[in-house]
Amino acid sequence: MSKTEKLIARFKTKPKDFTWDEMISLLNYFGYEEIRGSGSRRKFIHDNCHLIILHKPHPRKILKIYQIEQVYAILTEENLL
Repeated sequence: MSKTEKLIARFKTKPKDFTWDEMISLLNYFGYEEIRGSGSRRKFIHDNCHLIILHKPHPRKILKIYQIEQVYAILTEENLL
């Protein structure tokens, strides 16, 4: 199993300790491009039509569960997961 496959399998379990860097890697794998907004807001766009908006967590780099569920729902809806 490759590193990316392990990351996807981990994401599907919706872990409480999923990090911002892991999310960036996951979204990059699926072809999302990061666009920096004001402050900690980050947008991820795929094929110039699918948009995911997240706030970068700070000072800790652990995502909130609602952020993980939001991204999970979008990736499932787009048939990427």
